[in-house]
Amino acid sequence: MHKIGFIGVGIMGKSMVRNLMKAGFELHIYARTKEKVEDVISEGAVFHESIQKCVDGCEAVITIVGFPQDVEEVYFDTGNILDSAKKGAYLIDMTTTSPMLAKKIWEEGSKKGFHVLDAPVTGGDGGARAGTLSILAGGKKEDYEACMSLFKAMGTNINYQGEAGCGQHAKLANQIMIAGALSGVCEALTYGKAKGLNLQTLLDSVSTGAAGSKQLDTFGPKILADDFAPGFFMKHFIKDMKLALTEANMSGLCLEVLSQALANYEVLEAEGYGDLGTQALMKYYEETADDGCSEE
Repeated sequence: MHKIGFIGVGIMGKSMVRNLMKAGFELHIYARTKEKVEDVISEGAVFHESIQKCVDGCEAVITIVGFPQDVEEVYFDTGNILDSAKKGAYLIDMTTTSPMLAKKIWEEGSKKGFHVLDAPVTGGDGGARAGTLSILAGGKKEDYEACMSLFKAMGTNINYQGEAGCGQHAKLANQIMIAGALSGVCEALTYGKAKGLNLQTLLDSVSTGAAGSKQLDTFGPKILADDFAPGFFMKHFIKDMKLALTEANMSGLCLEVLSQALANYEVLEAEGYGDLGTQALMKYYEETADDGCSEE
């Protein structure tokens, strides 16, 4: 593979495009707003005004867009990927989206002669920049193996999860873990502040012990600095948690921590914080710290 189409050149996608170019791939990109991708164009990516032109003749097409409806649009709208990509191309959706939608793309794409994979990622903007993303792949194993050179250009922890949709299920499990871990970080800092602890000393003390986590290491210092800039948008995390909760309900599971974390985030989104980073969950605890716990 050499010629790659890439759709979704945002916070994560831009770094992924750069790493693919560093690995020697020829990148053709599409974005709704050209001005937002002028930097990667100047670095060698070829910009196209339409998805149809972007994917024409590409041996692989990678998508990482915002929401399931965006995935539906780029794959199924008239003149888009499934209508326009080269027969036999590898179509890799790296968006976190619905497992059911991943299966739909696989089924329709397979009928048209494409090799389809769902391969969502985790590792945030830092992992995207460093090329150390974890990649969770679903689809046919031989298609996963054929795309390994692409995956290795973007990530270091690359694993096959199973049939179509399994990559998405693995990513939703990942998001469930994050919801609980980051909620725990925010609650601990809220408790420490209420009890008069030095929060920096607290972080330094617990980060290497049993309470240590990636969420604590990544977001603890940002929370103390009131740095809520997005490495991953709150609104996208809310989308992921809703997908996970829907899938859990379909399997008869009661995931109470996930449900509560989602409810807390939705309060913040309603207050206009959806474009902040996931660490802005701390704002929920700051707002409710004086209210105490109410009995239902």
